[in-house]
Amino acid sequence: MLELRPNCEWCDRDLPPDSLDARICSYECTYCADCVETVLHNVCATCGGGFVPRPIRPRSSNRDGVGTGLDLDPPSATRKRSRWTPEQVAEMSLRLRDVPLAER
Repeated sequence: MLELRPNCEWCDRDLPPDSLDARICSYECTYCADCVETVLHNVCATCGGGFVPRPIRPRSSNRDGVGTGLDLDPPSATRKRSRWTPEQVAEMSLRLRDVPLAER
């Protein structure tokens, strides 16, 4: 199950569980859509992969007898920040942004 991190790891913007602006890589690094487009250029600063919109977890279970939803599986409260410098992010992005995702 996804961790649903509460913030953009670059600009620290709040990204609640129902945010349509949250983006994640395959390692669940979480950024806002603006940082993915303007800072990272769809290149994860950690793994070099791309981003997809983070799924929205339903608020409560929509099936009888199945325990799912935010009420049973809440989002993480632990805020994370990128460990990379702006220079390191720019270098990775410049090197990989024109390489197709399947070839990175």
